[in-house]
Amino acid sequence: MSQYLALPAGCIYARSAGTYLAYRPNPGGPMTTTPASIAEKVERCRTYAASGATIPLAARRSALTALDRAIRAHKSDIEEALHADLGKTPTEGYMCEVGLTLAELRYQLHHVGRWARRHRVRTDLANLPGRSFTIAEPYGVVLIMSPWNYPFMLTMEPLVGALAAGNTCVVKPSAYAPATSVVIRQIVESCLPPELVTVVEGGRAENTELLDQRFDYIFFTGSVAVGRLVMQRAAEHLTPVTLELGGKSPCIVAADADLRVTAARVVFGKFLNCGQTCVAPDYVLVDERVHDAFLSEVERQINKMFGERPLENPAWGKIINRKHFDRLLGLIDPSKVVTGGGSCSETLQIEPTVMDGVTAEDAVMGEEIFGPILPVITYRSVEEAEALIKARPKPLALYLFTRDRALEDRLLRYVPFGGGCINDTIVHLATSEMGFGGVGASGMGSYHGKKSFDTFSHEKSILKRSLWADPPMRYQPYARWKDRLIRLVLR
Repeated sequence: MSQYLALPAGCIYARSAGTYLAYRPNPGGPMTTTPASIAEKVERCRTYAASGATIPLAARRSALTALDRAIRAHKSDIEEALHADLGKTPTEGYMCEVGLTLAELRYQLHHVGRWARRHRVRTDLANLPGRSFTIAEPYGVVLIMSPWNYPFMLTMEPLVGALAAGNTCVVKPSAYAPATSVVIRQIVESCLPPELVTVVEGGRAENTELLDQRFDYIFFTGSVAVGRLVMQRAAEHLTPVTLELGGKSPCIVAADADLRVTAARVVFGKFLNCGQTCVAPDYVLVDERVHDAFLSEVERQINKMFGERPLENPAWGKIINRKHFDRLLGLIDPSKVVTGGGSCSETLQIEPTVMDGVTAEDAVMGEEIFGPILPVITYRSVEEAEALIKARPKPLALYLFTRDRALEDRLLRYVPFGGGCINDTIVHLATSEMGFGGVGASGMGSYHGKKSFDTFSHEKSILKRSLWADPPMRYQPYARWKDRLIRLVLR
């Protein structure tokens, strides 16, 4: 691994491709973007979008191919940055961020030609003779605001979709992941012109200034509170938005579940990235008949994956910052901890922690956890579990472990949520064949694969009429025979 050196001036230096990159997290540092320069960057992207240079299919493929090559050239830098920001191992960094991004890039490159062309649709009787078709048009200038928990993937995957759709982009990585932000900027600047994609680094001041600008589309991934603010600011310009938020995603373990597989997949999904995953199982609802066996298997799987002393495991990551570390410790009720609960303030690490006997009134159930704490609630009937879920805002994900097809059908049909898995956790987002997104308080809009192209495109509906025939029935003066024909056609 390359070395990251924390210097008194508040800089983090990363050796990359034979050069040193500097990032200054303090808002007054020389790398901070000024309001004037932000406005200039947006206007530069707007001028380029208006030129039509991004619309030809060859231009889109060229941009995607250049981005693909740059990411592959900087794989080690990305993995090192993810380790510096979140303590992710190279394996986890590639599996959950770099690899997924490259897979999405390949998918977009393979399909963008078909998506971008005209698509003929049926012409109704009233509009004959004629032809009907749709064509996708880029919105123009897109703002992508990404979070810190998967700082590379959740920046690059929306960017890939926006470029495939023919937009210019302003990208704002999270200031909470400074090393990754630096690498993202380096990758973009190495392969794409600034009028096509520009990266704005910084914190709250830069976010505020960006939201003062007029964009044609805003794609935001982050918390519900900030998402609400983004939507308010977007409304000032009537800018459409996609909001990828979060919420308390439930995991239901039925009495007929395979407990060994269930526990392994719940532990994987919950404690991946130390629980700092928007679709992590936030809490488990377990049938009382298998409660004890399930808890025993969960503890065994935690020990198997992370060892009996997780804080000494070099593959166990860390909480992003002191603020979230302290918040998470405040959610732990020591009297309900059945395993874990330990922490290290120097390294911002918290052990994989399971709490049992949790009720809806506990602090850990009052907010999205976003950390390595798993509350377990026992239920007696599926109606009880269903009522508890539906009493809360619509979650981003739901997970059900069962062999019962009737139970599966019931929960999928009657419980609202963004997406999820049957007999697994979180992996439903790792495909380009289905869209990913929330509903209600967990977000609006979706992306991945064709959904990304659609999200960043406006679909024009076009009717091309023939000139050789012009039925007169729509023209005045109206007559009885015209009225009969109109009523015959439009019914």
